Formats: sequence, C-alpha cells, structure tokens
Amino acid sequence: MKFINLSSIVFGSYFVFLLFFTGPVPVQAGDSPINIEANRMHSTEKTNSVIFTGEVDATQGDVRIRTDEMTVYYTQAGKGEKASPEEKTASQQVEKLVCIGDVEITRGEWLGTSEKMTYLSKEREVILTGNAKAWQNQNMVSGDKIIYYLDEGRSEVSGDKAAATAGDTKTGEKKPSRVNMTILQK
Repeated sequence: MKFINLSSIVFGSYFVFLLFFTGPVPVQAGDSPINIEANRMHSTEKTNSVIFTGEVDATQGDVRIRTDEMTVYYTQAGKGEKASPEEKTASQQVEKLVCIGDVEITRGEWLGTSEKMTYLSKEREVILTGNAKAWQNQNMVSGDKIIYYLDEGRSEVSGDKAAATAGDTKTGEKKPSRVNMTILQK
C-alpha cells in the first residue's frame, strides 16, 4: 500500500488553482480563497502538470468548474537552487487547463457545458467543444465550438463540422452544422 502525504496534496491543489484563477500575475495572499474537490490527484514535475479525476469541482469567486477529469499545465518553477520556495511559487504560472467529460463552467449568470473544455491562461479564453452549449439566463445557444472571453464577458459560437441533417435528399450526405439559438420571450 502506498502512503500519500495529505499536506502535499492539499498544498499542491491550492497552489495549482491559485495559479489558474489568478492568471499571469504573481500569487498574492490577498486573492480570494479557492476551493477544490476531487477523488484523486496526480502531479508530474517532468511534464509540469497536475491531473485531478473523479467528480472534480473547483471554485473561486463567481467561477465554478465541474468535470470528470481536469489537467492543469503550468510553467516550470524559478530556475536556480538559491531561489526561495516563495520565489519559485510566484514564478510558476498556469499555461492551460484541459477538462474532459461532463464539463460545466459557470460565471455569474453564464453557464457553459461540453464534452471538453480548454482554458488558455494568457488569452483568458474558455473553449468548449463537443456538444457545446451556453446559457445566459434562460436563453441558450449551441454549436460545435464556443469560445468564452472571460475579461470581456462575451462568447463566439461556430458550427463548422460536417454533420448529417434530417431531410437530406441524398442518403449519407453531410452538410455543415449550424449554430442554434433559443431566445425565450416574456
């Protein structure tokens, strides 16, 4: 049986998500608290990544991500043996985050769901693919890919994959998929 140092896991989880949600700025003690839950965590220094699996639930402020599996890719820690642990920690930054399986991300009144999500830290973009859908209040839009720009609070939706369409004149004919939107009126 393999024993795991629980304090290392807790610190590692806190550190990784602090980097993710603060983006490219140095980690500061005044940042809002981050909470994360998962059934398992695996960290690999060689690939600069941390993998969370099993009912992953991460929150900070008004952002919440729930998924089956989340992989966080971060830059390498500060170089040099003389750097203190605090200096090394402050120099690491999340480059991207990839979520796979039953992805749900919420921010305020915006909700996005998909089979896969990629978060690009530098660009501050959330990219939803695979049955991608987004809701703003009760209005819904779906497409092959949804890009949500965190800083601007706006979305772009595209439907670019070939997909079979009901009522095709030729059996098996593929047509480009389209963006679909439902707007509820009062």
